[in-house]
Amino acid sequence: MKVLIAGGAGFIGSTVASACSDAGITPVILDNLVTGRREFARGKAFYEGDIADGALIDRVFEEHPDIEAVVHCAALIVVPDSVGDPVGYYRANVAKSLEFVAHLLRNGCSRMIFSSSASIYREGDDLTVDESSPIDAKSPYARTKAVCEAMFADIAASQPIKILSLRYFNPIGADPKMRTGLQLRHPSHALGKMIQAMENGSEFCVTGTTYGTRDGSGIRDYVHVWDLASAHVAALTRFDSLLTDEDPSLAINLGTGTGTTVKELVEAFNSVADTPISAIETDARPGDVVGAYTRSDRAERLLGWRAEYSIVDGIRHSLQWATVRDTLLADSGQSR
Repeated sequence: MKVLIAGGAGFIGSTVASACSDAGITPVILDNLVTGRREFARGKAFYEGDIADGALIDRVFEEHPDIEAVVHCAALIVVPDSVGDPVGYYRANVAKSLEFVAHLLRNGCSRMIFSSSASIYREGDDLTVDESSPIDAKSPYARTKAVCEAMFADIAASQPIKILSLRYFNPIGADPKMRTGLQLRHPSHALGKMIQAMENGSEFCVTGTTYGTRDGSGIRDYVHVWDLASAHVAALTRFDSLLTDEDPSLAINLGTGTGTTVKELVEAFNSVADTPISAIETDARPGDVVGAYTRSDRAERLLGWRAEYSIVDGIRHSLQWATVRDTLLADSGQSR
């Protein structure tokens, strides 16, 4: 099998590409390198460009007519940035995705896996969600994912393409073989900020401590990125059994089923890190929400998948990646 991975030079897309290669699936990478890294596509068929570039998509399919499916990971993903630049986020995540699926249809591509997000949900009273939970996205970023899912479902209902949306919870970790990891030297998510605090000898800010959780800090379902990548492999191999002409679109949650608060993540970090960090409490950032975790077994039932790596594994692999990143990526002195 050969698959096109849009956004395949980014953190998740590149890990999916490695998991595919390990499983005997040949990845073809498409990435505009706005946040992706050329190094992550090394050794693979790679096209630099935009998902909205119809001529480029045509060329990819002309040169790889045996592509059987597409994994669509191309998106901007930073919640506070989406609050500050909603136009840019809707253009990149929604408008370009619409153009992309039109190009796929023109080239006869009938299978797409969409990287969606659990941030689209309204959390339940117990802070858990499943695939039937109400959609109530709280940030422009999350709304772009919800809009795309609805748009793709409408398209799949009448066009010759089936679309599986995988709703990620909170990815952590790195490829256990250290081929790829977070490309940003200073990522904005909690674990990235903890590593930065450890490296700088500074305090870690727990942003938001008045939520209705057991300790007041936000709660997340932290899932190892390699587990996410393995779920994509399972989805690719089982795709035709999951979607039918009668039900051409489907969503599946990808999480561990365990909620971890930010304060608990700090404790887990300090159990692994050589240099423990201290934390201070601050106000929530624009777009921050209390969070949620999955209670669904749909992924295990339909994909035969469940998360195998623990939070401690994810932290350990993230710390290991931080020590090798600058030797693997060319811009060791830059923040990108």
